[in-house]
Order: sequence, then C-alpha cells, then structure tokens
Amino acid sequence: MRIEHQVPRQGVMNAPHWHPVLTESFEVKQGLMQFHVDGVENVLGSGERITIYPKQVHHFSNVGEVPLIGVHEIRPPGLHWEMFALHHKLECEGKLNPSGVPYNPLWLGVIWKYGDGYLASPPAVVQKVVLGGLAHLAKVFGYRI
Repeated sequence: MRIEHQVPRQGVMNAPHWHPVLTESFEVKQGLMQFHVDGVENVLGSGERITIYPKQVHHFSNVGEVPLIGVHEIRPPGLHWEMFALHHKLECEGKLNPSGVPYNPLWLGVIWKYGDGYLASPPAVVQKVVLGGLAHLAKVFGYRI
C-alpha cells in the first residue's frame, strides 16, 4: 500500500511502536521528517528515503518549517488502510486530543487493533489484554469505521 501523507503542523506524529511483520518505507517529498529507529535519529529532507523493518521500534515527527508531504509504503498492507481511515474520520469529527489520540478509549482500542503492531511499552501481552479488550468492547457496542 502506498499513501501520501500531508502534515501541516510540526510535531510528533506517533508514539514509539513496532510491527511484527510489516516493512515501512518513507520518502519525503517536501519538508523535514525526523525518524527515531531503534534509538538512532535521522532527519530526512526532500528526496530522501528510509526503510523500517519488522520489529524495529520507531516513531517520527514533522520538524520542518513548511508542511510535510511524504509517501509511505507498507508491505504487506495489513489493516493499515482501515486504521488511517478511522483516524481521519475521528480527526474530522473532533474526537482526537492534540496528540492525535482518541478521547474515547473504545476508539483507541479499535485504532490499536488496526495498527498491526505494538507500542514500545508496555509489553505486547499487556497491550493485547488492555487494548485488545477495549477493541472487543468497542465491537460489542457497535463501533465501526
């Protein structure tokens, strides 16, 4: 899956996380994008590219003075399209805090389910129980993308 992100604001775009099977590549088209991958920082500008492999802990930020435009490839795509669609929907409805996290914990569970990965902490087993439990409750209560 290839998706173009347009990020108008500076700041952190996600929390440190990792994916068991996904490989992600990013190419910056405009602006500056800061990556932390397994503790190593890289700042990429226009035309530069980075690949993140399964199990590498990573997170990224928009650090440029202009809006960031980047192409994001995800292989295999897993459920990421659904995650991005839900995140966009919640943002348009004003249901995310300034850090991009849903105010409602049930929506947080659904986003986690579609993210195909784990936060850097707490341990994956804890996330499966807590966030997976929230995703299950959300399904019971009819939460849908």
